[in-house]
Amino acid sequence: MAVTGGWGSATVAAGERAAPARLARSALAVRSAAAAAEADRWFEQRVRTTELDVRHVPLHALRDWHVDPRTGDLGHDSGRFFAVRGIDVTVPGHEVSRWNQPIIHQPEVGVLGILVREFDGVLHLLMQAKVEPGNVNGVQLSPTVQATRSNYTGVHRGRAVPYLGHFLDVSRERVLVDVRHSEQGAWFYRKRNRNIVVEVDEDLEVLDGFRWFTLAEVHRMLARDDVVNMDARTVLACLPFAGDGLAADLGAGGGDFRSALVRSCEPGAGSAHTTGELLRWISERRTRTDLRTAAVPLAELPDWRRSRDSISHRTGAFFDVIGVDVRAPDREVARWSQPMIRPCGTGLTAFVVTRIGGVLHALVHARAEAGCVDVVELAPTVQCTPENYRHLPARARPRHLDAVLGARPDQIRFSVVQSEEGGRFFRARTRNVVVEVDSPDGAETPEHRWVAVHQLVDLLRHSHYVNVQARSLVTGLHALCVPRDAA
Repeated sequence: MAVTGGWGSATVAAGERAAPARLARSALAVRSAAAAAEADRWFEQRVRTTELDVRHVPLHALRDWHVDPRTGDLGHDSGRFFAVRGIDVTVPGHEVSRWNQPIIHQPEVGVLGILVREFDGVLHLLMQAKVEPGNVNGVQLSPTVQATRSNYTGVHRGRAVPYLGHFLDVSRERVLVDVRHSEQGAWFYRKRNRNIVVEVDEDLEVLDGFRWFTLAEVHRMLARDDVVNMDARTVLACLPFAGDGLAADLGAGGGDFRSALVRSCEPGAGSAHTTGELLRWISERRTRTDLRTAAVPLAELPDWRRSRDSISHRTGAFFDVIGVDVRAPDREVARWSQPMIRPCGTGLTAFVVTRIGGVLHALVHARAEAGCVDVVELAPTVQCTPENYRHLPARARPRHLDAVLGARPDQIRFSVVQSEEGGRFFRARTRNVVVEVDSPDGAETPEHRWVAVHQLVDLLRHSHYVNVQARSLVTGLHALCVPRDAA
């Protein structure tokens, strides 16, 4: 059968085998202290000069939005973008077996895409300094393309999305990553995005607000609070940063922890459970979890109170739904209004990790969330907002939370506050942590398993296995694979 376009299977297979080594070279590619400083100056200049004005407005006063007189649901006048509706959730046998809440309905599949290209034999990523109304600092480092279907089909009547064409028709592109993943299952109802990485060979005009970065430069920025946005982190997590021989590609140095982490990225190094065993365990958790979600009018949620300016839980916990009016001249649309979710408190997500047979493993949680497409996805060991548990019974307190909060400084391998998606969530921040413990004994439960990093990378090639919070931590683990003196 003749190949009529794109890349033949042999070429694709060879490219897949070579990808981990190419990524390792990019992760080690610190061009110079001067180049690193220039990247920092570029980003800081974007933060200083980008205009953004966000003002709180009453929900009923949002331009181009309406409150359904029958249900109280919030929707856009076009019928597109997203809506805020109510749900009632029951999970028999769960610590909290029933609750109700507002949730974002956004049935469209968005595009989160990064273009990559080799310069002097080193892969570079085309990243964007993107302004979002919910961002801390306004601007954060984002994928090349970050767009909902409503945006890129022109419902907003704004400017076209730059570089989008590379991701909509990939038949003749060299695709490194292409997979649909969920977003926050507690705040979105069955929301998915296409996470895609495309390699180009041709010269591209680098538009204002975009810049080529090595993976090393992006990893440096990952260590800083509120710099690399959630959409970039989820795409970066999907990179095939695992393969036999990766230790040789990454080089020596970094101590015992890093050595165990790099071995964890090599499929031949072994794991506590086979991938087949993990897949059967996930299927079992999905089958056994009886999670039921029913639509409820937003105006009739029994535990939520509606004021002139917001919708809030009767306890003051969890989150509020607020309205904002936004002016951002650098965006495709310079001014708009929208509802947003504003969390009450800073979240905490953590991987507890340990060495098993000299290979680093992360303890994952098979977590059920109301908005998940397939009920359960693999989540971090701990995923919560600690303040929210003041109003819940002690048995609802997350397992392993105290171990993370009480970790000694020498156990903490990664700790940074990072922002959630700034287009829907207002200043939503999460501390992402990796904590190493000495022994794996007693940590596994019916809902927890030790998983090697190469197994997470493999699962990330498939939809709806690894949740967005865990993907952020996987990106952090990738960054920790590089010796500190190289980064």
